[in-house]
Amino acid sequence: MSSQTRPAGVHSIDHFALNVPSLAEADRFYRSFGLEVNGSSDELELRAQDGHRWARVLPAAGKSLAYLSFNCYAADLAQIERQARAAGASFDVNPRALRGAVNEGIWFHDPDGNLLQVKPGVKTTPDSKLPLVQQQAPANARGSVTRAEAPFIRPRRMSHVLMFSPDVLRILDFYHRALGLQLSDRSLDVIAFTHGPHGSDHHLVAFAKSHAKGWHHVAWDVARIDDVGIGASQMAKAGYKEGWGTGRHVLGSNYFHYVRDPWGSFSEYSADIDYVPAGAQWDAGNYQPEDSLYLWGPDVPEYFIRNTDS
Repeated sequence: MSSQTRPAGVHSIDHFALNVPSLAEADRFYRSFGLEVNGSSDELELRAQDGHRWARVLPAAGKSLAYLSFNCYAADLAQIERQARAAGASFDVNPRALRGAVNEGIWFHDPDGNLLQVKPGVKTTPDSKLPLVQQQAPANARGSVTRAEAPFIRPRRMSHVLMFSPDVLRILDFYHRALGLQLSDRSLDVIAFTHGPHGSDHHLVAFAKSHAKGWHHVAWDVARIDDVGIGASQMAKAGYKEGWGTGRHVLGSNYFHYVRDPWGSFSEYSADIDYVPAGAQWDAGNYQPEDSLYLWGPDVPEYFIRNTDS
């Protein structure tokens, strides 16, 4: 598809809002992960090193996505609204009824029932691939540090989110037609990865097949491969030992370690993910299931693919 025939597209995720059963547990988990946590008894806000507010964490009876907020260029908003209506979005939404949500831009539900916001806003995705910091020691010098000297890992920024869907191909088509997201790669109808058309990581939003919609993980970018492993140890020391990794993905190519949160979903340390420049033609592939998860790494635990939202 040429750039002239592509739909208008969002350029980035502004933030996500997540319902959780305990703000106290969320505060401890995300602080341990290396994020800045601010808030009160009613809401937490999560920030990475870049200072952007990437998430609102809200108290609720169970864990679920409250909404996902995208940013676009102001000139594209009207066209995105037309695209979303043509794609079958439900605009029967009253954002004033949403706790703390700003009535800005447009609000609608996708075919799975996820609540989305699209508004003009700053581009939070990088405009070029961020460098992977490689540190090679010269001869006759130590290349590592002691465990006591290991740094406390703080992610640079949010990279992407992955949600469960009962129909991956349908939801993939909707996000392309409505929001202009482009297919990066997929594996049959099991999992699909999409990027933004204005310069984006290999995946900005991804979808995995399940019996119902649900929240699977949020990925946070770190600068070094060592940061992925040190982050995993950091979380294990804090008591969060369940998860998956450390390994390297085929689709997206990033090094990863997923840490299981108190509600059965995950936060991921991610380093060196593939990048799709603005307007580039990415050669999207349809891969076999054995390539959909990892190039190398430990066996996938059964709970990793469990939808704990329903």
